Amino acid sequence: MEEEKPQKKQSKDGQKNAFQIFLEELIRGAPEHSSRLRRVWQVLSIPVLAILTGLLVGGVIIILTTEEVFAAWAQSPLASLAAAWDVVSNAYSALFTGSLGDPARIIAALQSGDGLAIRRAFNPIFESLVSSIPYIFAGLSVALGFRAGLFNIGAEGQIFVGAICAAFAGYAITGVPAIIHIPLAIMAGAIGGGLWGFIPGWLKAKTGGHEVINTIMMNFIAFRLSDWLLSGPMQRPDSFNPVSPTIQATAVLPRLFDHPIRFHLGFFIALFIAWLVYWFLFKTKYGFFLRTVGANPHAARYAGMNVLTGVVLAMTMAGALAGLAGANEVLGVNYHLAMAFSSGYGFDSIALALIGKSHPLGVVLAALLFGTLRNGAVRMQLAAGIPIDIISVLQGLILAFVAAPAIIRTIYRLRAPEAHEEEVTVSGWAGD
Repeated sequence: MEEEKPQKKQSKDGQKNAFQIFLEELIRGAPEHSSRLRRVWQVLSIPVLAILTGLLVGGVIIILTTEEVFAAWAQSPLASLAAAWDVVSNAYSALFTGSLGDPARIIAALQSGDGLAIRRAFNPIFESLVSSIPYIFAGLSVALGFRAGLFNIGAEGQIFVGAICAAFAGYAITGVPAIIHIPLAIMAGAIGGGLWGFIPGWLKAKTGGHEVINTIMMNFIAFRLSDWLLSGPMQRPDSFNPVSPTIQATAVLPRLFDHPIRFHLGFFIALFIAWLVYWFLFKTKYGFFLRTVGANPHAARYAGMNVLTGVVLAMTMAGALAGLAGANEVLGVNYHLAMAFSSGYGFDSIALALIGKSHPLGVVLAALLFGTLRNGAVRMQLAAGIPIDIISVLQGLILAFVAAPAIIRTIYRLRAPEAHEEEVTVSGWAGD
């Protein structure tokens, strides 16, 4: 018995020591986890609070532009406040149900077991995802340019050229199975957009011409080129309207559900491309090369990197990504090309890249937000009588607050970021 007591005591000491070691490791790791969470919050706080503030200011604008509120003010201030609440709640409720669906309708459809009713109830969610697909591609295009220190304003023109090439490949290539035709049409869109991005990149590298001016001019060339093609060589023979022939069934991106849901394979292709861009930028030496050139071209040149090659490569890849947005719209949604088919995706992509901090994950989240707003805007206009332009105002407000983070920090009393935190810079080397 006397020999067992020291063993028990030793066992207790061993357990105590192990517990102490566990506590020490936990305490030692706590600052690291706290620091990581703090960095994540510093990255997400500005976009999240910018969205919230944009919605609040947008609500004020809705109130100030609604006649019912001023009519109620003639009765009493309380009636005006009640009318203002009704207007804003109805508008944002319509925006929510139009973009994500009506919860009551979804529950009723699920209880009924009717397949068509279920698809109709969930259709707003999938329509928002469909609207976000071109935003993902175009946002990645601008974000990649930002990472390389370039301002790609030519995404809209690159979308048009990508759509032209994808449409031509879609209806001109015949007699091949879908497993071959779909990749060919997608690649045609990427090559067309890449070529449209290569031109301003090459001009910048060889002549020093600024990419902002060159890409703006390339936009107008793309617009007029599409008008000429759709009124001549690419016009549908049996139509007087400026539209292209319908693409072959083998070039159509498969839809994953029956009518009326238009959700198609392009969404998963967009997510895969976003992951591919992330892997390229942060896991490969070529991505490190582009990021180094974008962060400090002088240091990159001093380190022996070919800055001019980086410019051409970045603009070509950015153009290819934007071209995929055009190919997606033709192959997955419209099935033909018409004049002015793009609803400003290329210009909105600048806001996406800024809100997403030029990170692929941030771009995807921002694209989902913009796709949701765009899809819900129609419902908000029909159900609540709010002009669809309010959505453009909301997007502009969100962008303004993201672009001016000092306003958000002042309003919500956030501390300024530390000096060593990573920032994405956009610079030109025309004078280098």
